[in-house]
Amino acid sequence: MNTPFEKIKLRTAAAVFCEGHVALIHREKDGIDQYTLPGGNVETGESLHDALRRELAEELRLDLDDEYPLHLIAVQDQMVSRPGPTAPPRKLHLVFAAWITPEQRGELALVEHDDLSPGAIVWVPAGEVYQLHLFPAVGEAITGADIMRSGPGVLLPALTDKTFQWV
Repeated sequence: MNTPFEKIKLRTAAAVFCEGHVALIHREKDGIDQYTLPGGNVETGESLHDALRRELAEELRLDLDDEYPLHLIAVQDQMVSRPGPTAPPRKLHLVFAAWITPEQRGELALVEHDDLSPGAIVWVPAGEVYQLHLFPAVGEAITGADIMRSGPGVLLPALTDKTFQWV
């Protein structure tokens, strides 16, 4: 039997910006609004860039070519218990920023179907993201990235049972 946090998974995600707004996936669970960044786990043998490109294509219908510059804006270590019988893995979230044009935004999906339940793609002012129940918890890094349009990677505090609760 696996013990909690014995296995480590890598997850890439992107804060996709357009004119001061960022794309988030919104779901409601038990009457509570939940938001996630588009992204997902890195598959065996897959590069970080390829994993992020795949996830953005699946979830947003956003096609970033191999040369598209990605800026690492946050790294977050996750060790959070979760509901269910499977021991939770430790997850290392690598969050990148990408900027798109209004024309590209107009071609994106409105609903994400890559999970157990559909999620609405919503565009939230970047300055308000830190107020949301966001997974991973990188709202402040997103706000700063939109202002700076790039910047160094940031190692954020780890997510633990003391700092993050599943709802």
